[in-house]
Amino acid sequence: MDIKYVSTTCPYCGTGCGFNLVVRNGKVFDVAHWQRAPVNGGKLCPKGRYAHEFIKSPDRLTKPLIKKDGEFVEATWAEAYDLIAEKFRSYKPAEMACLSSARASNEENYLMQKFARVALKTPHVDHCARLCHSSTVAGLAAVFGSGAMTNSIMDIADSRCIFVLGSNTFEQHPLIARSIVRARQSGAKVIVADPRNTPTARQADLYMPFVSGTDVAVLNGLMQEIIRNGWEDKEFIARRTKDFGKLKEAVMKDAYSLDNVSKTTGIPVESLRTAAEWIAKAEAAALIYSMGITQHTTGVDNVKSTANLMMLTGNLGRPGTGVNPLRGQNNVQGACDMGCLPNVYSGYQKVNDEAARKKMIDAWGVEDIAEGRVGYTVTEMINILADNPGELKAMYIMGENPMLSDPDLRHVEEALKNLEFLVVQDIFLTETAELADVVLPAACYAEKDGTQTNTERRVQRWKKAQQAPGEAKEDWQIICDLGAKMGYPEQFAFKGPEEIFNEVAAVTPSYHGMSYARLDPDGLHWPCPTAEHPGTPILHREKFAMPDGLGVFSPIEWKPPAEVPDAEYPYVLTTGRVIWQWHTGTMTRRSWSLEKEAPTGWIEINTEDARELGILDNEVVRASTRRGSIDILARVTPEIIRGVMFIPFHYKECAANLLTHNALDPVARIPEYKACAVKVEKIAEV
Repeated sequence: MDIKYVSTTCPYCGTGCGFNLVVRNGKVFDVAHWQRAPVNGGKLCPKGRYAHEFIKSPDRLTKPLIKKDGEFVEATWAEAYDLIAEKFRSYKPAEMACLSSARASNEENYLMQKFARVALKTPHVDHCARLCHSSTVAGLAAVFGSGAMTNSIMDIADSRCIFVLGSNTFEQHPLIARSIVRARQSGAKVIVADPRNTPTARQADLYMPFVSGTDVAVLNGLMQEIIRNGWEDKEFIARRTKDFGKLKEAVMKDAYSLDNVSKTTGIPVESLRTAAEWIAKAEAAALIYSMGITQHTTGVDNVKSTANLMMLTGNLGRPGTGVNPLRGQNNVQGACDMGCLPNVYSGYQKVNDEAARKKMIDAWGVEDIAEGRVGYTVTEMINILADNPGELKAMYIMGENPMLSDPDLRHVEEALKNLEFLVVQDIFLTETAELADVVLPAACYAEKDGTQTNTERRVQRWKKAQQAPGEAKEDWQIICDLGAKMGYPEQFAFKGPEEIFNEVAAVTPSYHGMSYARLDPDGLHWPCPTAEHPGTPILHREKFAMPDGLGVFSPIEWKPPAEVPDAEYPYVLTTGRVIWQWHTGTMTRRSWSLEKEAPTGWIEINTEDARELGILDNEVVRASTRRGSIDILARVTPEIIRGVMFIPFHYKECAANLLTHNALDPVARIPEYKACAVKVEKIAEV
């Protein structure tokens, strides 16, 4: 019996844990600890521990499928490629769009945006960062000049005060939570603000339950208290920032007195006062957030406010400090870095900068690429498909499942059905793939080489452990085949992922100094501009990435969510994850060890709210918003504040996103998943 161990990186959240795939006779059959893994030191959460199980699911796609008379029939690759190329050639560039994937490798994401811009000549390319952290990219770039996590996972342990806002870290990013535990064990204070008393909140020295959607009010109130007491870092503000006067004018308004913030948010005045003092007086304070901050119509405002607080207290550029957005998916950072966004090429080089556009034309060896205008975001694509049928006619989706991940799913289904031609490339026949005209079977993470970039900007390796099932191909190979078929064989003539990565490094300034040889075994943090550079675990040590090197304070006013409770829909609905499942459940729900732990969804209802509604624990109830209704189990608990309800978003049989709405942040175009109005009723007995 031939057994070997192949070290690789986890395909789930953005932490970037390493583990060994155990291979027996050419097939992966288990996961083993990789003790020297740089991020997690061999420790794994449940999803990582069972990351081998979905690989061998009988549901894996193994052959191309073409829909004929409403039914899928198996096809050859040649038939699928011919049909796709014929159809794509029949459309104008502006009539086509591509969705890349935060689950695919850097190399594959780079190729997808290159395919969109070179082969299809379309500016319309995006991916699911739009739905999770596009407000981070926009907000932090406006303040610091870089839209990424400022510090490393490990140096969170050096913090003396950690403020967790909009993140259930212990369930969403358990191995990052270990750094919080280490900090607390060495004396750090931990503050958690959340509508739910989550496993993360239960680890806090100060837990502040508050109403979802009032984040800016919380942050402005803390800043007013800090300034009022003279606790701001005056030297840091003077030396490294600008526009402090504008911030001060905004946050010192009466609306942000602790009394008024308490009324708005539900947080007691004394808790706000304590939090402000702990953050301001700590030798090193870190702020950690996730989608509880970003998924709002005020997502960019929320992000800028977190940056305001950290600049105000001088908590940037040092170990144990920083603004630390935790990415939800394994390669959402990398997909952004690779230019899978409608406004930038790789390395955030702007598409409407003529010098950047000419650079890419020259690098790619073509006469022209997509016009230098900002294309549509995925949320805009869906609205256009629904409201202006015929403007967009064809779409190529790699590894995304908008039929479960996007808000207002009935609207999404209507939109996708208005497409004339849809290609979906995935490892399973997802809810989105079922709507496709052509389905292309792809390899999963264990069946290919490549890289991914974790939440702390660490670029890490994937290593191939087995062959893909049946006729499934690696995503990069499929895109290269299609690129050649579309008339660009030289531009897509790569023999493997390492060649693709070399091109990435050549055209992407923050990756210039990277190579596969340098990435083994610990990876490198970008920016890494030269082959001798050690990488950059902590950003902004001496100056910010702005032209003048100064961080920019932003005067932000609190605005309520786009939809607030009323007499008909009297509660606030928020959504999120649980430790056993991941996003649309495509992989975790095909892992038997994980599925048995959390096999269906529920709605959390405060005990007092449930009593008033006459609802019992574990009773099936009907949750309704203006978008639709679902029947779902009630979980009655005092661990969520009154007036707020929570549904995990992983379950197609009680899909939370049938209820959420697609009101968008005006800058980042991210939907407001975290706050809408809902009513819950007992289901009448027949």
